[in-house]
Parts: sequence; C-alpha cells; structure tokens
Amino acid sequence: MFACLKLGVSVIDSAVAGLGGCPYAKGATGNMATEDVVYMLEGMGIETGVDLEKLIGVGRHICQALERENQSRVGRAGISLLKQVI
Repeated sequence: MFACLKLGVSVIDSAVAGLGGCPYAKGATGNMATEDVVYMLEGMGIETGVDLEKLIGVGRHICQALERENQSRVGRAGISLLKQVI
C-alpha cells in the first residue's frame, strides 16, 4: 500500500476489520483492514478525518457479532496500546 501512495494513488479500498474477501480464491484471508490503513496514513502525517478509536470499536463489535477473528493488526492491538507507542 505504501508503494501505491508513492506512485500517486489517492484512493485505497479497505474493509473494517479486514472482513470480506474473494469467495473464488481458496484460502483468501480477506481485505486490507481500514484500521491499518488509517493508522499508517496518520503515522505519515496524512489527515484522514477518521476517528481511529471509534473505527476500532466498530471492527471489534462486528467481529464479535460474526464470531470471526479481527484481521486488523491495529484493531487487535487496541488504541490504548497504540497511544503508548506514539
């Protein structure tokens, strides 16, 4: 994703908690997690207008409801841990 930004891409497709994927690709793990995208962009100084803490909460809620593992590294780490790193 970082390489795409360097090439001028300004729109990145992602899904909360990395949910989704291709039903035709056996073993597909899902989509790029929106939480991870937002975290990276903000870390690069690019404002997203997204409340990362709320986004993480939404991802956790959806994963609990679907009984699926959260595919977002940022979502699994949690905002409190991230604030300690930053």
